[in-house]
Order: sequence, then C-alpha cells, then structure tokens
Amino acid sequence: MRKSPWVLLLFLLVGGLLGGILGEILQVMAPKGGTIQAFFTTNVTPGISPPLTIDLILLKLTLGFSLKISLLSLLGMFLGIYLYKNV
Repeated sequence: MRKSPWVLLLFLLVGGLLGGILGEILQVMAPKGGTIQAFFTTNVTPGISPPLTIDLILLKLTLGFSLKISLLSLLGMFLGIYLYKNV
C-alpha cells in the first residue's frame, strides 16, 4: 500500500504540535531552574527577524516566519515518522 506524503506531513505537524504543547506544560510544571526544565524546554527560534516589508504605495506586504523548536517537539516529530511508517 502506497502512503501519501501529505499524510507524512500531517503526522509531522501533529507530532511537533503535541511535543511543543508538552514542552510548554513541562515549562510550567517543572521546578524553576531545574535540569529537566533547562534540557527539555530550551527553544531554538530560526526565522526572519525583522520581517521583510515591501511597500508598493498601493499595497504593503509584510513577509516573515518564525519556528519555535524544542527537544520535545523534535521527539514528537520523530514519533510521528515512526507512526507513519508502522501504521
């Protein structure tokens, strides 16, 4: 049976979102300054900062993006890939 790449993308997004949500919960619940909080909730935020702005007098476009990636969101993505391959 052939699997669609859109299903893989869906599994990656859902896994990343669930991992990110778990990271936010852990950031609130873990002891402040503890090893668990420092290891699992440290984020890397790649993106365009400041956003690109194009002013065409009639139309002004602002383009930009930012990703917030933590270890738990990466683990969620890997879990999504694992589930995609085994389901």
